[in-house]
Amino acid sequence: MAVQGIEHATEPKSVQLNIGGMTCASCSARIEKQLAKMPGVIQVHVNLASEKAAIEFAPGVVDVDGLISTVVKTGYTASPVVDEPSGMAREDQLRAYKTLQRTFIAGAILTLPLLLQMVSGFTSVSFMMPLWVQFALATPVQFVVGWRFYSGAYHALRSRAPNMDVLVSLGTSTAYVYSVVLMIAGASGAAYFDTSALITTLILLGKLLEHKSKYQTGEAIRELVRLQAKTAHVLRDAGEVEIPLEQVVVGDEMIVRPGEKIPVDGVIVSGLTSVDESMLTGESMPVQKAPDDFVIGSTLNKEGSFRFRATKVGKDTALAQIVRMVDEAQGSKAPIQRLADRVSGIFVPIVLLIAAITFIVYALTAGSNSAIVHAVAVLVIACPCSLGLATPTAIMVGTGKGAEKGILIRGGEALERAQKMDALILDKTGTITKGKPEITDVIAVHGYTEQQILHYAGSAEQRSEHPLARAIVEESKRWGDQLEEVTFFEAVPGLGIKAEIDSNFIYVGNTEFMQRHGFAVSVVEESYIKLQKMGKTVMYIVHSQQVIGLIAVADAVKPSSVVALRQLKAMGIEVFMVTGDNRETALAIAHQIGIDEEHVAAEMLPEQKERFVRNLQDKGHIVGMSGDGINDAPALARSDIGFAMGAGADVAIEAADITLMSSELVSIVQAIDLSRATMRKIKQNLFWAFGYNSLGIPFAVFGIVTPVIAGAAMALSSVSVVTNSLVLRRWKGDHAA
Repeated sequence: MAVQGIEHATEPKSVQLNIGGMTCASCSARIEKQLAKMPGVIQVHVNLASEKAAIEFAPGVVDVDGLISTVVKTGYTASPVVDEPSGMAREDQLRAYKTLQRTFIAGAILTLPLLLQMVSGFTSVSFMMPLWVQFALATPVQFVVGWRFYSGAYHALRSRAPNMDVLVSLGTSTAYVYSVVLMIAGASGAAYFDTSALITTLILLGKLLEHKSKYQTGEAIRELVRLQAKTAHVLRDAGEVEIPLEQVVVGDEMIVRPGEKIPVDGVIVSGLTSVDESMLTGESMPVQKAPDDFVIGSTLNKEGSFRFRATKVGKDTALAQIVRMVDEAQGSKAPIQRLADRVSGIFVPIVLLIAAITFIVYALTAGSNSAIVHAVAVLVIACPCSLGLATPTAIMVGTGKGAEKGILIRGGEALERAQKMDALILDKTGTITKGKPEITDVIAVHGYTEQQILHYAGSAEQRSEHPLARAIVEESKRWGDQLEEVTFFEAVPGLGIKAEIDSNFIYVGNTEFMQRHGFAVSVVEESYIKLQKMGKTVMYIVHSQQVIGLIAVADAVKPSSVVALRQLKAMGIEVFMVTGDNRETALAIAHQIGIDEEHVAAEMLPEQKERFVRNLQDKGHIVGMSGDGINDAPALARSDIGFAMGAGADVAIEAADITLMSSELVSIVQAIDLSRATMRKIKQNLFWAFGYNSLGIPFAVFGIVTPVIAGAAMALSSVSVVTNSLVLRRWKGDHAA
């Protein structure tokens, strides 16, 4: 919702508020409406399940205190969300749950005798308590245990937006007041003290179960926070000291031993180790780490001890940013929620009208007793709680499960778009391939061995900073080779290098480089051409003035890419590949993983990648784009759903809708599968919520459902919707792995 006629001197700000006292979708809709009316409020979303409001506002026009004041005037409590979502908010949730639990127990104790009386009416040994005893039991239930409904109804009516509390308080009050009138008049007609008390207690039980279930939907984010280390072993002038995590600052150097959690994000200064990063990436295999490698706070050190320097602490760490992203996603709305919001906004007034018509018709045709029973049943069974919970609870569980698997979803809108996607564009380097050149082939001739080829090439290339040279040197060292000292080195950009080692010149380069120096290449020329056609970079190696072999280097395809491509096609998604590399290399990679030639675009600049996305959208496709580099950012921003690899550039991650902590392509398959599973749950929830109210009201009108059964059904409907969402916690993504 845009603010009209306001010039912003500063950038808009965002705030999240914890909201207390909401009972149904009408409550969240009313708070949204009141906040949206405020000058300076740009956008507002209120989430019933997470009990939070996400507000974007102009700081020069309105402030946080003003926003909170509006929520309070509307009849609810509000407070800013603390940086750690599991902290104070979690304590408030537990405190509210305990209060609700005590209230329900008190109500259950008082209602039990009335329930026994009601049940006895269906047996041969029925009994009826005096009306004054029923009055004594029902009155505290009505006005003490059920006070929350009266309070909510008062604020709802004051703001002219009736909600569930209005329906419950009106229904139970009608039954209670009618019974009091009968008692005072000394009439012998049937009283409904037991009905009013039992409805109040049953609905409170439903709220208790719902509260517990909603608390469970946020368990994923609390699990993330619990992963943090509590202390750090920091190196000071006096030696190693153990300090609380909160006291660590950027630049501190720390020691991490085997089995300890890494306290904060940083860079290894010394030591070799392997780190279990599964809590962030979902990948079970430990990652090898060496000096200058980046380590992430809260991951688990497996083997060696190491020393590292802190680069990010507190709310800037990767884990803190993930928690914040998941928390914001869980408070967001999916577009499909708008349908439920619109229905909830007009639902309660319509129900009140139906109840009034029902009362009048039955009063004229069957008497006041029948009129009250049917009208109360209509009011109670029509409460739209389940409508308000259908979408947000599924989003909370879905985004939480995604975080456990290293899939960070920005919000409900991204979740909904992902399941509609029918075309996926993949950047080649770092997405399909490893993004790092590796030695793939070594061919030796003239009696030389492969190890000798690597030895001479590695020794010659050790002064070069070229990525291909680094790959050769690393491969040579991997073979346990001791490289020789270079006494002369010359590099010719784009062609090759010449180096002198132990009075012998070694040449490493392409065909043109060999021709310039007059070396015959015929002995391995056929292999050279064959390897080039496979999309590899091939270099001749010369020693003692003759070509002694070839080394081929390529950015190798990730082992999981082939499996992922097969799964994407099985999901009905067309896969395209775009790359800045030459077409020959691009086609070779596409052939390896099973992408059709007509779906390959090579030698693409950033603006051309963005245009490629737009062209597919113009053809009616819902387009996903995956990349990890700065050059991918325009295309990611243009796409309907952007996937950024977590190891990629910050600008690519910022432009994306879904961030994948793992660099494996199967994470995209899992993300799509999760989005589809979550949307299925949302649709199931909405179907049952709409179906429940659509069927329940006619049943109540025609007397098929009694007020007590209506109360139980209303309570169970909300619990069933939340429970259905919680089934998503079983999602493993294994079939997409």
